[in-house]
Amino acid sequence: MMSKLMDWVDARFPATKMLEDHLTKYYAPRNFNFFYFFGSLALLVLVNQIVTGVWLTMSYTPSAEQAFASVEYIMRDVEYGWILRYLHSTGASAFFVVVYLHMFRGLLYGSYQKPRELVWIFGMLIYLMLMAEAFMGYLLPWGQMSYWGAQVIISLFGAIPVVGDALTQWIRGDYLISGITLNRFFALHVVALPIVILGLVVLHILALHEVGSNNPDGVDIKKKKDENGVPLDGIAFHPYYTVKDIVGVVVFLFIFCFVVFFFPEMGGYFLEKPNFEAANPFKTPEHIAPVWYFTPFYAILRAVPDKLLGVVAMGAAIAVLFVLPWLDRSPVKSMRYKGWLSKIWLVVFCISFVILGVLGVLAPTPGRTLLSQVCTFLYFAYFILMPFYTRMEKTKPVPERVTG
Repeated sequence: MMSKLMDWVDARFPATKMLEDHLTKYYAPRNFNFFYFFGSLALLVLVNQIVTGVWLTMSYTPSAEQAFASVEYIMRDVEYGWILRYLHSTGASAFFVVVYLHMFRGLLYGSYQKPRELVWIFGMLIYLMLMAEAFMGYLLPWGQMSYWGAQVIISLFGAIPVVGDALTQWIRGDYLISGITLNRFFALHVVALPIVILGLVVLHILALHEVGSNNPDGVDIKKKKDENGVPLDGIAFHPYYTVKDIVGVVVFLFIFCFVVFFFPEMGGYFLEKPNFEAANPFKTPEHIAPVWYFTPFYAILRAVPDKLLGVVAMGAAIAVLFVLPWLDRSPVKSMRYKGWLSKIWLVVFCISFVILGVLGVLAPTPGRTLLSQVCTFLYFAYFILMPFYTRMEKTKPVPERVTG
């Protein structure tokens, strides 16, 4: 009966073909390691955010008068509302942890190089949309940090010459952040941006499966096939990697649930203390800073004395990631076979990014500002110098087949 049912479905919809193309007959390299868990984990967290978000909207009221009270109502009176809220707020931070590690793996193994440029660009578009989604959602609790954080970020658009003030007012929908701003951010956060993100995720996966997955050796497994056209170093994604990913999912859920139940605020980094006070336009928090996953770019913004140039530097810090496939001129993909210059610069870049993230949380001082400027210089130097050090360094010979 199942066979007949599938035949009936296949005559009208390519269900079996899709299953084979993307799971049972999609051959992935057999040497995936720890870093390859994070792609599937990103999908898991996305599902968590969508499901918990839908449930939260059932009890949330997007108005300046009732938004904060409705969040308190969810936390105190809605059955299991507190865990839904914490799953969603912790899930936002978990999403960026997973995405940053996923991007790091791309840098480590050259997953942005030919022929995977589009895979990388779709991934970066997802990252950009995630930042917008997180920013829109950050305003919705209508707490002190939500209100004033949005005030600071939106005001940055005012630095743009000629159109800045008009653009700032257009984003707010009012002369000040108000219920109108909250309503439009709610609509974008709940409807528009999730649709865009889901579409980009589909494009990301389709582009990946068209060219094939990269691996820690950076070897193209399609070059060596058996008489049936199956890559010699490839194994079917299902059941091998779907089962293997379950291990990563279980470990991730243990850590995730531990944070949700015991440290949902993470000392004020996931949920800031001022956000437990209702938004007050007449009371400015002592120190305004965005959530931790925005702080590296916020530190870059503050490192530049001029407001306009600071906004340009912050935008450039994200934009430069899109052109990374054309900056790396190395003949090899994986860091295993690149020279010592590439390895040193990757370490310098990662350390600079983490330091910028820490500095973005802290209140500025002359010493911290100087350190931010040094780290900003190193951040951009990693990309600007990449065409030179990747071309001039001596690389190791790449094996014909994956090494295991």
